[in-house]
Amino acid sequence: MKLRVLVGCEFSGVMRQAFRDLGHDAWSCDLLPAEDVSPFHLQCDVRDVLADGWTLAIFHPPCTHLAVSGARWFKDKVREQTEALAFVRLLLAAPVPHIVLENPVSVISSRIRKPNQIIQPWQHGHGETKATCLWLVNLPPLVPSNVVAGREGRVWKMPPSPDRWRERSRTFPGVAAAMAEQWGDYCARAELVPRGAENGANTNKEGIANERRRQYGGCSKRDGVDSEGGDGPGR
Repeated sequence: MKLRVLVGCEFSGVMRQAFRDLGHDAWSCDLLPAEDVSPFHLQCDVRDVLADGWTLAIFHPPCTHLAVSGARWFKDKVREQTEALAFVRLLLAAPVPHIVLENPVSVISSRIRKPNQIIQPWQHGHGETKATCLWLVNLPPLVPSNVVAGREGRVWKMPPSPDRWRERSRTFPGVAAAMAEQWGDYCARAELVPRGAENGANTNKEGIANERRRQYGGCSKRDGVDSEGGDGPGR
């Protein structure tokens, strides 16, 4: 089954291409243009396309004001962090049946909810360490696809440079491939069964969105966030 997949806050195209390689109708979306100049990239505010009929959405919200690695500056960025958290809540409450939101270890865990799992690149073919938290909605945990040797913290050892943020935020191809294969298959099978058929839950997108807003305290489309979480571009 061909899925409609939205990869929000991605400019690299790594995740989008992993799904397209498996035949899915996947699109990336970011304020920045696509690095690979793909025609399957939406250069716009991701909030403007959340209700466009996606089956699965994978979000990479900017972590500048959320990651605990920057905790020493939190006291000076209360407004920015509040806006970034509002953006996360909005994404988790999106009217999409299946949602993934990824971020490094961050205040999302204490301010919204704990992640469903934490993955590492070495579980998916890359001999490096980079703890990545996943918040999942209607999805199973990602299963290690290719455990390899090597535990180098390459990403964190990168020297200062104008492109350091870009390289540090880039999705590992092995991780993207595992998500595309495992969750693409799961969502395809799940979509063959009417949502809510077994438990009487909401089966329409507006009902799904309302339930998630109640759960996550999601704000309205424009409340409290000025652009991509106020943090700049994503992956």
